[in-house]
Amino acid sequence: MRRGRDVWDVGSMPRMDGRTALVTGAGSGIGLHITRTLSAMGAHVVMAARDTAKAEALADEMRSQMPVSLEVMRLDLADLDSVNEFITSFKIGHESLDLLINNAAVMVPPYSRTAQGHELQWGVNHLGHFALTGMLMDVLADTPGSRVVTQTSMAHWGGRIDFEDINSENGYRPWKAYQQSKLANILFARGLDRRLRGLGFRSPISLASHPGVADTPLFRHERRITYWGLKPFMQDAGRAALPALRAATDPQAQGGELYGPSGFMEFKGFPVRVAPRNNGGDDELGAEVWRLSEEMSGVAFQRQLEGLACKDGGCARR
Repeated sequence: MRRGRDVWDVGSMPRMDGRTALVTGAGSGIGLHITRTLSAMGAHVVMAARDTAKAEALADEMRSQMPVSLEVMRLDLADLDSVNEFITSFKIGHESLDLLINNAAVMVPPYSRTAQGHELQWGVNHLGHFALTGMLMDVLADTPGSRVVTQTSMAHWGGRIDFEDINSENGYRPWKAYQQSKLANILFARGLDRRLRGLGFRSPISLASHPGVADTPLFRHERRITYWGLKPFMQDAGRAALPALRAATDPQAQGGELYGPSGFMEFKGFPVRVAPRNNGGDDELGAEVWRLSEEMSGVAFQRQLEGLACKDGGCARR
């Protein structure tokens, strides 16, 4: 699956002038580095963030350093009503969307629930992005060459979907719940591309990425001994952003692919195409997760795709 000595970094990126990118979790860590890089390459970047004051301050800082086009919009993925409000506002101001980067995440927090009562990691990392992508699909489908990149994690390697207790009501194990959400991310990215190709869409394509072991604020909930034990294997947020950036911009990237670091155990290194592990490649499991996600989010994603593919009876996007 790998491409040998393939070396890809920011210098390999094409210009992004005239393109619009939406980055979730753009106010810190990997999302901030993705935002900096895409905007520096000419893209107009919509910074979707829960803390808009912090994001606005970061946008002002970036504008002071270089001529970039940035826009801050509020999005709380832990509240599906906020996702709906975001979609309404976004569509008023934007007729196209070239890149959707589903990057925001929480990792091993104390047990809590979203506004709709879902376990927080499942709700933010997967369900919020599932709903967001579904409701943006009409804009993405009308933008030639568009892409959806969903950030998963090496944690998907050990992930299991507990359909009997998806919200961890019968006992919360933070790492197990995180693995479950990250497995859902890779299953969603692959399942979306499979559906798009099956319905004949030219755009968007759907890809996944994982950052390896990244030294970011995600570790704020993890025990200090765990953090320092992993520290030698970590890469900084700038390098950890490269797999998502490659998936988003490399002209050779194909729908359904996963990008991650090239080094030992995929901990760190330059971004290359890698393979999903264990349950990450289970398409039947992915179909079950898709059905559950539609039910939990209230987004009839499959029906919407079918309606877009055959809009006005002409199947114009085929």
